[in-house]
Amino acid sequence: MDRPVSVFALIGIIASALAFSPLAAAFSPSLPFVSRDGGRFSTLLSASEEKAAPLVTGEELELMLTEWDEPLVIDAYATWCGPCLLMAPEFESAAKDLKGKVRMCKLDTDQEPEMAARLNIMGLPTLLFLDKFEPEEGEEGEAKAVLKDRIEGAIRKDSIISLCEHHFFGGPRPEQL
Repeated sequence: MDRPVSVFALIGIIASALAFSPLAAAFSPSLPFVSRDGGRFSTLLSASEEKAAPLVTGEELELMLTEWDEPLVIDAYATWCGPCLLMAPEFESAAKDLKGKVRMCKLDTDQEPEMAARLNIMGLPTLLFLDKFEPEEGEEGEAKAVLKDRIEGAIRKDSIISLCEHHFFGGPRPEQL
């Protein structure tokens, strides 16, 4: 004998099936989805709107690591990673709030496996907080990147901003993320 399925169970099944579909994104512009554009992550933004946290290649990241006008936060992610997709709008929103103070970018670990290996990315998403290290007088060498923090797992916009304030501008360490 078949057991009847409650209306609430059916709604839950349908909602979870649509959670990451483009159809759901059409009703909620902040909901991310995976597109079919070569495996690159995208959200529903107009083509003319520039991202505050652009997607970069390994070569572009190498260049960014040699130009130090602002601290850098890298979001290492994959298009198939659920927590990465949930954190994407939070990261973009934090990047907009910190524009002009902190550079923020995204690195697709599936598209850039060599750079992901060099950065020792083992879990997704991973946020890397990098700042400029300049040798003191008398020491040889040029400025290079120093890792201030590494966070594995999705965090909210407020936590991203608090960590940037702490690591780059002398703010208090966040008590919880």
